[in-house]
Amino acid sequence: MNAPENFPLFDLSDWSARQLAATEQALSRWVANPLDAPAPAGLGDAMRYAVLDGGKRLRPLLVMAACDAVNGTIATALRAACAVELIHAYSLVHDDMPCMDNDVLRRGKPTVHVQFGQAQALLAGDALQALAFELLTPESDDSVSAPTQARLCRLLAQAAGYQGMAGGQAIDLASVGLPLTSAQLHEMHRLKTGALLQASVMMGAACGTASPAALKALQTYGATVGLAFQVVDDILDVTADAATLGKTAGKDAAQDKPTFVSLMGLQDSRDYAQQLLAQALASLQNSGLENTHALQALADMLVNRQH
Repeated sequence: MNAPENFPLFDLSDWSARQLAATEQALSRWVANPLDAPAPAGLGDAMRYAVLDGGKRLRPLLVMAACDAVNGTIATALRAACAVELIHAYSLVHDDMPCMDNDVLRRGKPTVHVQFGQAQALLAGDALQALAFELLTPESDDSVSAPTQARLCRLLAQAAGYQGMAGGQAIDLASVGLPLTSAQLHEMHRLKTGALLQASVMMGAACGTASPAALKALQTYGATVGLAFQVVDDILDVTADAATLGKTAGKDAAQDKPTFVSLMGLQDSRDYAQQLLAQALASLQNSGLENTHALQALADMLVNRQH
């Protein structure tokens, strides 16, 4: 994308590389580190397999970008970034299991239940979910104030629970083979995918201070990019191959799941994704925040991605 006018020297690749390096290092240190606090009976191996060495890490990047926008505390944002990634990872472990989507490929490698068995995969997901909230409530880190800890936990819990990701997945499973209206499809994905992406933005914002107007604009941005991400996911499910995606291609159609492509058609879905990108960028322009270059670039990247 062309760099925003106010930040002509901004380099998304360089910025992302630095954030990803910090995130990977922190995840490796905090997720069942065998040199620190190993998990029993091989559970740590399954947890680390589910989290490390793969994934776009879009949610942590959104946390860090929103933290930049409000001049927040980086150390706090790193904990939030890892916590939201753990929730995302646990959801993938459970979603891939035979009782749900029954998938065998994730992030270019066998899914956790294929590699470790269903029982261990279920426990690994459970443990990752619990660890996410442990990271947000450090016992010996005075840099994360108690009110900030509570705010971060509430944002993440709401996005992950029945009012968010879990609720959206319940709708998804109940909708297989059923014709959904546009409103119903939007609501499903607002919960299933959008809630956690929006929470990533708001958790980053909670690591600093911003006006009510700025927070509202960031909330709108998060909701819009969350929806755009799903629209593009639906497009890629029918246009990309498994090697490119790192997961099974065409599985939505094979399972007769309603998608934006099945509802709108391929070209209209592509046009809709671009409309959502424009809306997301407009919300940042209206935020009154000066340092939104990373959020702008991430929105462009996620809409125009190829995998």
